[in-house]
Amino acid sequence: MTTSDKIPVAVLGATGAVGQRFIQLLQAHPFFEIVALTASDRSEGKRYADAVRWVIEGDAPESVRDMVLLPTDAETVMRQAPVGAAFSALPNEAAQLAEPAFAQAGALVFSNASFHRMHPDVPLVIAEVNADHLRLLAHQRRARGWSGGIICNTNCTVSGPAMTLRPLYDAFGVRRVFAVSLQAQSGAGYPGVPSLDITDNVLPFIKGEEDKLQAEARKLLGTLHENGDGPAGITDAPIAVSAHCNRVPVIDGHLVTLSIELASPASPDDVTRVLRDYRRPEVHGLPTAPEQPVVVRAEPDRPQPRRDRMAGNGMSAVVGRIRPEPLFGACGIKCVTLAHNTIRGAAGGSILNAEVLFKVFGLTER
Repeated sequence: MTTSDKIPVAVLGATGAVGQRFIQLLQAHPFFEIVALTASDRSEGKRYADAVRWVIEGDAPESVRDMVLLPTDAETVMRQAPVGAAFSALPNEAAQLAEPAFAQAGALVFSNASFHRMHPDVPLVIAEVNADHLRLLAHQRRARGWSGGIICNTNCTVSGPAMTLRPLYDAFGVRRVFAVSLQAQSGAGYPGVPSLDITDNVLPFIKGEEDKLQAEARKLLGTLHENGDGPAGITDAPIAVSAHCNRVPVIDGHLVTLSIELASPASPDDVTRVLRDYRRPEVHGLPTAPEQPVVVRAEPDRPQPRRDRMAGNGMSAVVGRIRPEPLFGACGIKCVTLAHNTIRGAAGGSILNAEVLFKVFGLTER
């Protein structure tokens, strides 16, 4: 695409950490061009450079520094800078009303908020796990009578486990999963967890996270079902998932340990081969897609957040310590997964969802 052919997009909630990550990853994107940034009332009307406290690596790109922040109001944004897509880094309470308003106005909203994820007509998508669920968008549009739509990215903790479970579910079947998360501080947003709570400490409770991991994993691995008019909903995967979620003093990268009961026996070598060979042809080769969605490390002490979170430019899930799980006998496997929570688990995952929808499903016109 030439610059004039790029799809105009907005970043909603552009001053926060995930909003900043959206801006960083959308710079020079071959499909998308940022034409609008929104923020809360206290920043509305300011230059982006004057309103933002840039908290991720590098600096705010020159191309957005002089952009004036708009209110997160669909009518205002679509009047001043009509967009084909909106990448939403809004907090849950703001997303509840703002995201449907943008969808009603004709924009495709790629959301990181949890509010809409479990609605029956909303695609909850990790591109390499269930890109076919994007077809649910047609049902959503019919049911709600709007020309845009809402497509949700998953909870950031679920990314690594889901990308690990998908190829195993396809190859061997999965019955039960026991997961323990070690979640980075950036998952709490900025400024996040108070230093006196997290320094020299582990917090063994993160509100809502265990329920999200359990429910979202089943929806992601579920089956799209049809009626006479096309896609109608998702039947959750029949998997039992139990999770413990913990906040740890790591800046980026959510580590999750998994104990998995497969439906049929598989050796660690079998599991390693399936994970390393896993590809989704409809996703492979897109600008944000990693060359290898699942990277397997053979070292006994990997993956590690500081060393492995940027695998595949932060978009690969990294898996290690693949070994038998004696609790589940011949069908038992345990391993460790890692994914970058603000890239794969947030902004990067949403951008890849948009690439699939616009490129693979043919929505390429402005």
